[in-house]
Amino acid sequence: MQLTANRWSALRERIFGLLSALDPPLLAITFVLLSLATLVMASATADFSFRFDAHLVNLAVALGVMLVVAQIPPLRLMQLALPFYVVGVVLLIGVELFGETSKGAQRWLNIGFTRIQPSEMLKISVPLMLAWYFHRHEAQLRLRDFLVALVILLIPVGLIFHQPDLGTAILVLAAGVFVIFFAGLSWKLIIPVLAIGVVGIATLAVEGDAMCAEGVEWPGFKAYQRQRVCTLLDPTSDPRGSGFHIIQSSIAIGSGGVFGKGWKEGTQTHLEFVPERHTDFIFAVMAEEFGLLGAVVLLLIYMAMIGRGLMIAARSPLLFGRLLAGAISLSCFTYAFVNMGMVTGVLPVVGVPLPFVSYGGTALVTLCIGLGLLMSIEAHRRRRRER
Repeated sequence: MQLTANRWSALRERIFGLLSALDPPLLAITFVLLSLATLVMASATADFSFRFDAHLVNLAVALGVMLVVAQIPPLRLMQLALPFYVVGVVLLIGVELFGETSKGAQRWLNIGFTRIQPSEMLKISVPLMLAWYFHRHEAQLRLRDFLVALVILLIPVGLIFHQPDLGTAILVLAAGVFVIFFAGLSWKLIIPVLAIGVVGIATLAVEGDAMCAEGVEWPGFKAYQRQRVCTLLDPTSDPRGSGFHIIQSSIAIGSGGVFGKGWKEGTQTHLEFVPERHTDFIFAVMAEEFGLLGAVVLLLIYMAMIGRGLMIAARSPLLFGRLLAGAISLSCFTYAFVNMGMVTGVLPVVGVPLPFVSYGGTALVTLCIGLGLLMSIEAHRRRRRER
């Protein structure tokens, strides 16, 4: 009897130890977001119940991975940063040489028993690697260190862009840029880049008709990538082709009004006018059924999650933790901003999912790994304070 009691006591202590690594505020925000996401997914997949079942499985796996990652101390994460980065780049090279092609893109690698998309791994390994690199050179950061960091970042971004996978390339680039920025990159270097971007956007807006004319090619861009930008400028130029996605999602969002049509009552959604309604365009489903109010609630949840992540970053005693937590937090902003921008017609369609809401196991696991890293960094701070 005593032995059984001791086993139960040991089990309770073990469970408590695992749960103690979780950050209660971030966990509460995540629970609210995933609850809302599950509600929207149930509507978006109403005609395909097997996808909703798969989503629940993906959700369980992702939360399990988050719990495991939260147990890994930051010092151990630093040891894993370089191997993860090297493995990720090697896999990207493998995709370049031996990858499988689907829908015109060579993004997958067959490893025998399954196919993997190595570019997803780089969303985590790149900020890990850069945070580790700057942590090692914390005592005296020079311009040379930032140039090396830029090379570390551009190698995987270039390989991903060449697949081509513009959406993932943007996310990996953003995560790396956030680390470099938080490491102390001078505004003297940032402002010229921003100026070039503003000039480029202004040129595209003014000369869009000429640049999108038949026969004009854009160096470095695939034909479909050029078409996406041109469609953004004028969706009505091809309303049944490349402009269909933006036009229909805009109609769905506008028809939702302030309070929406009600759960599972979206006509644009359930009459199948909204394309990819369970993946990239799921925000249109939510806006149609829950209206402007639902969209604002979602934005507030994202803001709370990003704010908590930045708070964790600011309080981390290690430069590694501050850089990594800051990059992960703002990466969530990039996900949401790009997805909502492309669904509303503000940005070109680049295939970026709505974080924690869109269907997709790999993206969901990657995002939950990010949350696990944030919790690991915060747990390390708490334990250090208690000593």
